[in-house]
Amino acid sequence: MAQYLIALIAAVVFIVVHLVVSITGETNSPDVSALTVMYKSLNSPSQLTGWKSSGGDPCGKSWKGISCSGSSVTEIKLSGLGLTGTLGYQLSSLASVTYFDLSRNNLHGDIPYQLPPSAVHINLAGNTFTGGVPYSISEMSDLETLILANNQLSGQASDMFGKLRKLYELDLSFNRFSGNLPQSFGSLKLLKTLYLQNNQFTGSVNVLASLHLDNLNIQNNQFTGWIPDGFKKIANLQAGGNSWSSSRAPPHYHIYNNDNDDRSSGAVGKKSSVINGLAIGGAVVAVLFIIVFLLALMKKKSATSLHYIDESDSQRRSFALLVSHDKDFKFMGSSAAADMNILPRSTSVGLKTSASDQSSSFGENEFKIKFNSKPPTSERNSSVSENDFKIKFNSKRSLEPVNASAMSLVDLQSATGGFSTNRLLGKGSIGCVYKAKCAVGKVLAVKKVDSPTLDFVEVISGISRLHHPNISELVGFCSESGFNLLVYEYERNGSLHDYLHLSDDYCNPLTWDTRVRIALGTARAIEYLHEVCSPSTIHKNIKSSSILLDIELNSHLSDCGLASFYQETNKTLGPGYQPPEYNKPSDYTMKSDVYCFGVVMLELLTGRKPFDSSKPRPEQSLVRWAMPQLHDIGVLAQIVDPALRGLYSPKSLSRFADVIALCVQPEPEFRPPMSEVVQALVLCVQRSSISKKIGGELSTSRQSDESDYYY
Repeated sequence: MAQYLIALIAAVVFIVVHLVVSITGETNSPDVSALTVMYKSLNSPSQLTGWKSSGGDPCGKSWKGISCSGSSVTEIKLSGLGLTGTLGYQLSSLASVTYFDLSRNNLHGDIPYQLPPSAVHINLAGNTFTGGVPYSISEMSDLETLILANNQLSGQASDMFGKLRKLYELDLSFNRFSGNLPQSFGSLKLLKTLYLQNNQFTGSVNVLASLHLDNLNIQNNQFTGWIPDGFKKIANLQAGGNSWSSSRAPPHYHIYNNDNDDRSSGAVGKKSSVINGLAIGGAVVAVLFIIVFLLALMKKKSATSLHYIDESDSQRRSFALLVSHDKDFKFMGSSAAADMNILPRSTSVGLKTSASDQSSSFGENEFKIKFNSKPPTSERNSSVSENDFKIKFNSKRSLEPVNASAMSLVDLQSATGGFSTNRLLGKGSIGCVYKAKCAVGKVLAVKKVDSPTLDFVEVISGISRLHHPNISELVGFCSESGFNLLVYEYERNGSLHDYLHLSDDYCNPLTWDTRVRIALGTARAIEYLHEVCSPSTIHKNIKSSSILLDIELNSHLSDCGLASFYQETNKTLGPGYQPPEYNKPSDYTMKSDVYCFGVVMLELLTGRKPFDSSKPRPEQSLVRWAMPQLHDIGVLAQIVDPALRGLYSPKSLSRFADVIALCVQPEPEFRPPMSEVVQALVLCVQRSSISKKIGGELSTSRQSDESDYYY
């Protein structure tokens, strides 16, 4: 009996001790690290009693505003404490935090991308945050309340709310948001409260019509159109201070009079007058008659045969090709080919000018021609085969403008010495690149595309719409006799890969300021592809050899718009660049581009290759070797490229390392969008204090322009 009693007592003691350890034991180290970074970013305020700038036990020592479950932090409530500074960069490590409230403080800067991923309630109202809503919120599927009111947030609200199916309350009021409402608002079926007042939103509010809202305030914006009929069911509606239409609404609308919105929160207004049925019927009949007439007219016009335009010496020009919905081709003049002495002797279509063409409304150097299925018999024996440059039309699709010169194969062969090996600059992922020397002294880079493509014109159309100072812009193209050629500006200083990894006696090492500037320029190019282009463009080949440097060492991202050629992405990128999530080409996303850019930043930081088999095994993979050392300022200095000789700003270096750590996160959802990477790198530039100190030692242009540079 005594033995059983002793065993029972021991079991009870064990359970009690276990519970005590669970309740008061040490906090999870990722939570501690995130909170200490946050504490320092908040300027180590005295209001946060118990908090420490390193180490500590938030759960065991009862840090102010912190609640825990076991050893995990679950709630952070720091509202109205007069806190200043920012929120740090490690909030994504707070994996168990569901309640996050730092409202009514004096916090500034951008709302960090790295918010607690499992948050249910987020309240950051009443601060001075700038920028936009961080895109990471789009992945918070458990989020129920998001309150960002009374800040200085601006720009267009991103279309990022589609996955927030549990969202119950959204408050973006008293900010500076502009543009139309995101279409993903319409998927917030559980949303009951929406406050958008005192912003600069424009457009209609139709996207909100199907929501089952109890509270809606859209006052003092720039909304137009009519208030949807569905709004009459909203118990508390405020919609004054907008530019609602005073004209008669379409039949499916129900108009409210909003003159009393400021005094009443109920649904206000009165029913619009009923539109006369006979008037509607008459209008419909008239519209249908006009449509039938126009369709008949268009059908008649589409039968017009194709006029080919012969080329004369006095009328040689470069052209940009535009395919419109009515199957017209529009050629717009350019001086680019004339400057390079590479003139369009032949294209997929013949060219013939006439006085009537030149006097048209399109201007002296602009022509408009019609397409037919075949050229006239007299033109079929041109230097271009009928099948060399097919443009297939589909009634459901039209191409973007091809804003590049259609160049002649003969001229390009002459400029490259017949694609001589002596002119070979290098072999890239999809073909060789040759140096082209033109008669007027202009130097170009000609990429001969080896990979087959179903529609080369469609690829060119996509490339030629990309215009950004940090993107290698397409100058011209040629598709003749089985050759698919892309022509770019020649960048004399070659690639970033060459500068960092190839021994060269003709140039000095890149300074720290130059490296940060190269990273920023490249980031802006990727941001343009991801967030400005419509539709968004994934690069799929971001690496140091794809970043070209001009005479002033400005970065130009090459191979943009060529993703369709990369059937085997892992072979294209090469060792060290492949994102962890990659298994097949369809797995590659914009977040994969972000990872590859992070690897390039590591190359800039360390001077090492992404994968170096000559190193000891633990150091062969650059990401695996460097990642654990990025947050330790003491160790960080030891992995910096020795070529920098210590000439860098420690603060700029630390922030640069922080950005890298975010970009190469193993989980794609925790990597920031490129817009936030750009913002962080701008701060790196601002923190760098030696940008002009060694101006005489800034990296100089290479003395030889015959080196092998990859595009």
